[in-house]
Formats: sequence, C-alpha cells, structure tokens
Amino acid sequence: MGIHFSPDTSRYARCVENSKRVRWDIEDDVIRGRRFDFNQKFLPDGLSRIDEFPVANAQEARFISQIQGRTYANMFGLAERFINAKILEVSQEHWMGDQIALEALVRFSDEELKHQALFRRIEELVAAGMPAGYRFTAEPNAVAQSVLSASTWAVLGLTLNIELFTQVHYKESIAEDSELSELYRDVFRFHWMEEAQHAVLDELEWKREDARLDAVQRDNAVNDLIGLVVAVDGILQEQAKADSEYFVRHCNRALSRVDIARLHTGFLSSYRWQFILSGVQVQRFSDVLTSLVTDEQMQRIENALLALAVTPAPLEGGV
Repeated sequence: MGIHFSPDTSRYARCVENSKRVRWDIEDDVIRGRRFDFNQKFLPDGLSRIDEFPVANAQEARFISQIQGRTYANMFGLAERFINAKILEVSQEHWMGDQIALEALVRFSDEELKHQALFRRIEELVAAGMPAGYRFTAEPNAVAQSVLSASTWAVLGLTLNIELFTQVHYKESIAEDSELSELYRDVFRFHWMEEAQHAVLDELEWKREDARLDAVQRDNAVNDLIGLVVAVDGILQEQAKADSEYFVRHCNRALSRVDIARLHTGFLSSYRWQFILSGVQVQRFSDVLTSLVTDEQMQRIENALLALAVTPAPLEGGV
C-alpha cells in the first residue's frame, strides 16, 4: 500500500473559515442587474489567444472572444457536474470521522452547485445577445458519467488541475484592459474566490486517496488520468469545430480555406490552453503530482501533455 497520509485538520478548518468569509450570491454580488455589452470582449486576450486567429478587425476579435466566453461558461457547467459528484462521494470517508473535514467538503459541494447555477445564468445572458446557431457539443451528464467511471485518484488529479487553472484565469482577467466586460471580469473574480480553497481540499483528498493505493493500482490510476486528459481534449476538438463553424456563418466576409483552417486551429489551441495546459503548468500542480508518481509515470503524463502543447494541424479541407 502507499505511504500513510493523515490530512491536517487545521487545513480543512481554514477552508471552512475562508468559505464563510468569501461567500457570495449570484444575483446580488456577481450579476447585480447587469447585462452583457456586446461591444466588449468577454475573455482577456491571454485566454482567448486572439493573436492566433485570422481576424480582420476589432469587431471580429470581439466576436471570437464572445464565442469563447459562451463556451467557457458551458465547459465549467460541465466540469462542475462531475466535480460535485466526486466530492460528495469522497466525503463519505469523513461521515463517521473528522467532522471539520466533512463540513469543508459539504461546503465545497454547495459552492460547486452554485457555480453550476452561475454559469447557467451566464449562458442565458450571453445567448440573449448572440446570433442563433451556437451549439455546445458535449452533454454534461454523459460526460460526468464517463469521467466518474475512472479511478478516484485520476478524477481528483483532474479536478485539482481545473481548480488551479481558475486561478490562472483570474490573474489574466485582472490585467488592465478597458475593452474587457466588467461583468465577465467579476465572473472570474467571484469564481476564483471560492475555487482557491477548493484547490486546497483537492490536494488533501488526492493525497489521502493516493495513500490507499498499492503500486499497481497507482499505475492504473496514472493511465486513467492520461485517459481523462485525452477525453477532455476530444471534447475541446469537437467544440473548436462547432465554434469555428459558428463564426464562419456569422462573419461578414468570405473566409479563405486557409483562414478557416487557421480559425479552427486558433479555437483548439486556445481551448487546450484554457482547459488543460494552463493548470498543469502551475508549479503547485507539478509539485503535488511529482510527489505521488514515479519518474517513469511522470514521463508518460508529460508525453501525453506535450502532444497537446504542439500547435494542432488544421482540419483537412477546413471546417
């Protein structure tokens, strides 16, 4: 079996304290009666990676950012569906034990349900001002069921990555940019405020789960984690294709086959950065992961990630 790991109750207690201190309400604190201004960008340039797109003017750049902002809301609504289910599952380990740890995880679950509601609200507000035809390709319940079929170790590893990249995204959103939507900037800020302590809980639970595994189980779990990353990338590939097609339909000019191919490449590259790579490049994620796996296992994970960091080849014939 793995090395015994006994989580420090004080770390769970600090998460409970932080949860109480930063708690916010969707309508009263985030939305505050506002609607989106479609003369503004929804994602900061560091996330949208707009320089990689074949845009002709600022209007096209804004539209791409708005498409990505809508997909961002839908992707988080999807991810938090399986995260909440897994947190509820692992909380059972504390039912007859550490009640402070249990409270921390119950609060985690409650906040994840609220985040799902927040992103449903954002989707509703964005949809009200965008042309018809946008399509989110993944079905959240089906994705959640698929993810939850993997080992708990792998799901907690993926979850920590997600919680950490919300912090990267928040830092990108606070860069000075007068064209960035203040409403979407607040979405990043309030989401980050609660996800910051979720990342602490993910780390504690991941290490606790790791201590239960023997070498063979852990090696299988590493394969599961790689499989989950590949599955997430599959979702991103489908969505990049759908979002490219949506842009082409509503662009006010004819795009060449080369530009259409570059458009698809831009969406896929930016989504890979947003939803996979921006988290794994956080030092904290690397430190936790390397403390749990062997050098050979780490190399397998790095090889899988390296394939995603390479600029994707354009779709043959465009989209």
